[in-house]
Amino acid sequence: MRKKLSFLGVVLGIYLLDQITKFIIQKQMVIGESLPIIKNIFHLTYILNPGAAFGMLAYRTEIFVIVSLIAIALVVIFYQKIVLQPFLIQLALALQLGGALGNLTDRLRTSYVVDFLDIRIWPIFNIADMAIVCGVAIFLWQIISTPENK
Repeated sequence: MRKKLSFLGVVLGIYLLDQITKFIIQKQMVIGESLPIIKNIFHLTYILNPGAAFGMLAYRTEIFVIVSLIAIALVVIFYQKIVLQPFLIQLALALQLGGALGNLTDRLRTSYVVDFLDIRIWPIFNIADMAIVCGVAIFLWQIISTPENK
C-alpha cells in the first residue's frame, strides 16, 4: 500500500507543481516577458508553445493528446506491475506520468503548453517537461545499469 501511495504522491505532486507554477506565470507575466533571475543564465520567460520540444510539430495538438493518452493508459493498465518494480523505475514512471498529465491538461485546455524556465542555452521549458526528461533519464539509467540487462 505504501508503494502505491508514494507512486501516486509523486504523480500528483509533479502535476500540481506544474499547474500551479504555470498559473502563477500566466497571472503575473505577459506573453513574451522575460525576467532575469541570474542575468544571461536563468530567466523566467513566458511563452506559449504549440509544439513539442524545440517547437517540433507545432499546432499538431491532436498528435500530442493521442500520444499522452496512450502513455497514461499504459501506466494505468500496468499500474499493479509498476508498483512491484524497484524504486527508481517507479520514480521514473511517476515523473513521466505527472509531467504527461500536466502538459496534457494545457493542451486540452488551450491547444498549447505554457513554458517559462529559460536557461538561455536550451529551449524554454516547464516543470512537466523537466519531470518527463528526468523520468526518462532515470528509467534509461536503471535499465542500462541493471546487471541482468548488460
